[in-house]
Amino acid sequence: MKTNYHTKKINGVEIFYREAGDRNKPTLLLLHGYPTSSHMFRNLINDLSDNYHLIAPDYPGYGRSEQPPMAEFSYTFENMAALMTSLLKELDIQKYSLYLMDYGAPIGFRIASASPEKIDTLIIQNGCAYEEGLETFWDPIKVYWNDRNNKEAEETLKGFHSPDGLKWQYTHSVPDTNLISPDNWELDLRHLERPENGAIQLQMFYDYQTNVKLYPQWQEYFRKYQPETLIVYGKNDYIFPGVGAEAFKKDLKNIEFHLFDTGHFALESFGVEIGVLIGNFLKRKVVK
Repeated sequence: MKTNYHTKKINGVEIFYREAGDRNKPTLLLLHGYPTSSHMFRNLINDLSDNYHLIAPDYPGYGRSEQPPMAEFSYTFENMAALMTSLLKELDIQKYSLYLMDYGAPIGFRIASASPEKIDTLIIQNGCAYEEGLETFWDPIKVYWNDRNNKEAEETLKGFHSPDGLKWQYTHSVPDTNLISPDNWELDLRHLERPENGAIQLQMFYDYQTNVKLYPQWQEYFRKYQPETLIVYGKNDYIFPGVGAEAFKKDLKNIEFHLFDTGHFALESFGVEIGVLIGNFLKRKVVK
């Protein structure tokens, strides 16, 4: 089914989102990562929209959503989760599955643990809830957490969303980089070049430490509620490596586990295969 493109004011902020499929069918909320947007789900939406209702929003300061001034808006993961929860309420969606990727994971785990009764399933792709998943990539970020005035760490962090850094995120550990469209990082670069956006990205890096503090709470949510979970992970990801995917097995019993020979943006390399797995998983686990 065709994708529709909407903008809706949520908590005073214009939020852009993609929507496809029949609202009477099971809903899947797609939560994107850094430094991208709902664009990362464009092909998956097409692949699943005949059988599912899909919603893929952009967070404030990302993609086509509004970028409020930092003086007027709190760029935190807690606030992003609140906005996504308000969007679901505004759209009158009471039950849904969550696709959690990168930044989408801590946003989604906040949503799920706050309202476990609303969650049909979790689909986790290169997102973290365990400290063992925070390896070498995170060293300069941890330095930044301890000292926000550390200029060396700040310059390293800025490099992650520089033009070369963006390309690296899409192509690192990818077996055949000729399959990765340059449109990905060119589109990301467009929103990153907006005035003040660089400072927003640094603020989000700094705020990520609040997610780590919540890891025990989310792990307790896994143990208590045992949500049906599908792992579809690029195992060679330098940002969230495969060991972070393995960690979910410690607490989740209802888990289906798939690693792919690729990096961070696994949908760019194995989108068709991941789409098939998701379709089969939701068909078995969600009845509406």
